[in-house]
Amino acid sequence: MAVRRVTKVVVDRLPISGVVWDADVRGFGVRRQQRDASYVLKVRLGSRQRFLTIGRHGAPWTPETARREARRLLGEIAAGRDPADARAARKSSPNFSEFADRYLSEHVLVSKKPRSAAEDRRNLARHILPTFGRRLIIEITSADVAKFQASKSATPIAGNRCLALMSHMFNMAERWGFRPLRSNPCEHVAKYPERARERMLSPEELARLGSALVIAAATGCPSAFNLGHFREDWRAIALVKLLIFTGARLSEVLGLRWDQIDLQRGISRLSDSKTGSKTIYLTEPALEVLRAVPRFDSSPFVLPGDRDGKRYSGAQKAWRRIRALAGLQDVRLHDLRHTHASEAVTAGESLYVVGKILGHSQASTTQRYSHLAEDPIREAANRTAARLAKSMTAASGVN
Repeated sequence: MAVRRVTKVVVDRLPISGVVWDADVRGFGVRRQQRDASYVLKVRLGSRQRFLTIGRHGAPWTPETARREARRLLGEIAAGRDPADARAARKSSPNFSEFADRYLSEHVLVSKKPRSAAEDRRNLARHILPTFGRRLIIEITSADVAKFQASKSATPIAGNRCLALMSHMFNMAERWGFRPLRSNPCEHVAKYPERARERMLSPEELARLGSALVIAAATGCPSAFNLGHFREDWRAIALVKLLIFTGARLSEVLGLRWDQIDLQRGISRLSDSKTGSKTIYLTEPALEVLRAVPRFDSSPFVLPGDRDGKRYSGAQKAWRRIRALAGLQDVRLHDLRHTHASEAVTAGESLYVVGKILGHSQASTTQRYSHLAEDPIREAANRTAARLAKSMTAASGVN
């Protein structure tokens, strides 16, 4: 039995049926059967001796790469793992693209709302699959994910969303048997820091918005393309007012149907929303808006679309025109919801009540507004302290 360091020269000169065992790594060798030479590793697992084939000589297997693989396999065995099991797992492992198809069809379409499903598909197509699509799901490592996350430094929010999506996908891969348990490669990859955007309109800005709505509804609104002035769509005016007066989400107001509304009780019951079933509390200003808008037999929606049975779809373009007229170019439609919440908290309403108004499923979500409660609390503390001081002065007879 020949023992020497396995090199390319040794492999090239190896005769048919010849075997050379490496002098550096115990059990590692090369043998030639007919014309091809293959690298092998002879190991003992329990009471049995086994031959593991590393691969045929030639790219990617050279004496050096095969020797490194032999050392890796020996490390696996020393840790109590059977390399044959790992190889079988790799053979049965889908690539990331194939797994993504199953994840979308068996989990996303079943468990997520259409908007979330569309976002998952978009992040997969734009960011994740171009990097990981052809990689076997079992072979993706923490280093791979960390490198991917680092590449998203210019778009940190997108990076964080992709990281969260991949983390859930790898958890599902473990559940479905495509990866070992507790092997999620996203676990120790850091997210980019995010600061919650809290843009609330001041009383002066609200006044400007109110004036802009009156002007847009009555005389016209300047076009984003400088094509003169025109009368703004009544649906856009009603939408903005309903968002401010209810604190509801944009999707909830756009999808609001007449059969969900109880004008007498001043509520709208939604069987489904971002957080499940929800009650929208229709304030008196919101009810005034609803009483004023027309109804159409061809559409069930409060804000009907241009086609029968569809809902209004021109919200963002109309809002860009309205906010330009009001000089509020940095304000999003979602900020009107923040404005409603901030006004409630500042007026002294409890975070619990505000959470109910907004339809938050978790109290922690409403905590983002907790700092706004400081002024009414401070005023209450001052009033209390003033009464106590007055009592102390009266008791002591000091003026």
